[in-house]
Amino acid sequence: MKSITIHGLEEPLWSLVKSKAEFEGLSLNKTIKKLLEKSLGISRPEENNRKNEFKQFLGCWSKTDLDEFNTAISDIEQINPKDWR
Repeated sequence: MKSITIHGLEEPLWSLVKSKAEFEGLSLNKTIKKLLEKSLGISRPEENNRKNEFKQFLGCWSKTDLDEFNTAISDIEQINPKDWR
């Protein structure tokens, strides 16, 4: 298997690729491989394709979304022993 390095990815290309990787829960490498396969017409059939059709409606969170949520609820996760007496 061959490897390549891509130099000089500028905005907005870098942001779009990174966002797509986060949304699909894939590494940047796998995302770029999928994009290349698709653009060259050699895409493999995706596993469980029906799931991917509805992914935008399933509430998939990025790592950033999860971190923001956990920060927002951190104060309500504190247990006050007096509340359990």
